[in-house]
Amino acid sequence: MRSLDFSSWHNLIFTLIGLALFALIGVGIRLLAMFTIQQRRERMNRQINERLRTLIAAYKVLGGSFTGDLMVDPTHLRNLRRADSEQPVTEAAEEGSSSDRKRRIRDAVEAALSDIILLGTEEQVRLAERAARDLASGQPVHTHELVASLRNFIREALDLDPVPADLAIPMQGPARPSNSNRGKGDREGAKVGGRGGGMGMGAGGGLVSDDITDQHKGI
Repeated sequence: MRSLDFSSWHNLIFTLIGLALFALIGVGIRLLAMFTIQQRRERMNRQINERLRTLIAAYKVLGGSFTGDLMVDPTHLRNLRRADSEQPVTEAAEEGSSSDRKRRIRDAVEAALSDIILLGTEEQVRLAERAARDLASGQPVHTHELVASLRNFIREALDLDPVPADLAIPMQGPARPSNSNRGKGDREGAKVGGRGGGMGMGAGGGLVSDDITDQHKGI
């Protein structure tokens, strides 16, 4: 306050201009700091959301089943084809669909393990690395331990209560692929066949009616 000079209108104007500039610079610095912090926070939120989305998708792949075969078969498709070529045709046809399902499960599990190695915690990365090594060495893999780690991490990140300790959750394994594409193809084929049959019946009916008309004209 000692530096403020109100002795004349000239000094008063300069003093007010100086105060206005000081306040404007202070507000600008504050807005710039707030904008920078907000951008950083939004970037962190996007990264966290993307990480959670990826880990949730991996959890669904690795732990989407409670029944059936809960292990991942590491056998490669070319080995299955080589084994099928050595078997009789009937046995190879019976095992073809199951081999394709095992291959799709293995491919989905490998992609999920790759995402976990990229975005998981240290514990999850170690578990995923061990599962990937077992798959590469041709050993069947259980994913229940990794699924439990993912479940606890996701619930904690979403501020959810932990799973009660007294619950006996069954062992979880990789989700079984659906046959929606095959069913869709069958339905489309049936529709095409139905339309073709209808067109054929319509064309045949038209030809028959023309023959009957010509016979009446001849009579």
